[in-house]
Amino acid sequence: MTMSVPPVPISPLRQRLIDDMNMRRFSGETQRNYIRDIGRFASFLGRAPDTATAEDIRRFQVDQQETGVPVPTMNSIVSALRFFFTHTIDRPDLARKLVRISQPRKLPVVLSRDEVARLLNATTCLKHLAALSVAYGAGLRVSEVAFLKVSDIDSERMLIRIEHGKGGRCRNAMLPVDLLTLLRQWWTVGRQQGVMHRDGWLFPGLQVAKPISTRQLHRIVVEAARAAEITKRVGPHTLRHSFATHLLEDGIDIRIIQVLLGHSKLENTALYTKVATRTVHAVISPLDRLELFKSGGIEPDG
Repeated sequence: MTMSVPPVPISPLRQRLIDDMNMRRFSGETQRNYIRDIGRFASFLGRAPDTATAEDIRRFQVDQQETGVPVPTMNSIVSALRFFFTHTIDRPDLARKLVRISQPRKLPVVLSRDEVARLLNATTCLKHLAALSVAYGAGLRVSEVAFLKVSDIDSERMLIRIEHGKGGRCRNAMLPVDLLTLLRQWWTVGRQQGVMHRDGWLFPGLQVAKPISTRQLHRIVVEAARAAEITKRVGPHTLRHSFATHLLEDGIDIRIIQVLLGHSKLENTALYTKVATRTVHAVISPLDRLELFKSGGIEPDG
């Protein structure tokens, strides 16, 4: 006889944290990360995190650094704890004790237009081609691609409605004509396969009732890049980086690109100016304007 295991009860403190995150429309992934990181702090303390002192926070961060925790991980934990102290237990004084570590920002990996074409052509089915084309053609984050619904495609206004943007923000993304044509082809095939429904996900997962996972999208990109013999380290976000860089190289105003990407700060969009090679090549150096080294210019000695 099989005995059912009763579910583990959620503590009032954790439930309060979950309620605070739900109220701010945090994504499921963000909520899981925050719960994990706050749990890591509680394990270090050996008691409930709402009993922490300023000295506990200092010891915890020193211990993290000494044990070699990567800087991005440390900063993620800081974000989780700041939220917990500020919103869940109303102790902003403790949140101010958390130290965020600065680190040099790496330049994003960007594909050339030829590499993007090769990668898309290397996909193995129409669904995968459509999903990656949305990531590149509209510049969406991988989570935004995964959570698109059929109803988010507005062919009348040629827009894609993003309901699950970063930080719970909503926005409109562009819907290129060729992308709409591709999505209509996918709609026809998906209906024939019985996986597409008017009120369903644009890219269903293995279970039709659930969307494709971000992990699967990452695997699709990696496998397509390998098949296309692209040696750069790529992921779904590489297509978003390439979208922004190629727009910048085509002369699109950086503030328009900021809106299309859903960036709250212009400085995040400005990062692409460092990798827009066509923009750099279009600039004429003041040295070239001197025309010193053309015929009739400076003659070499001897």
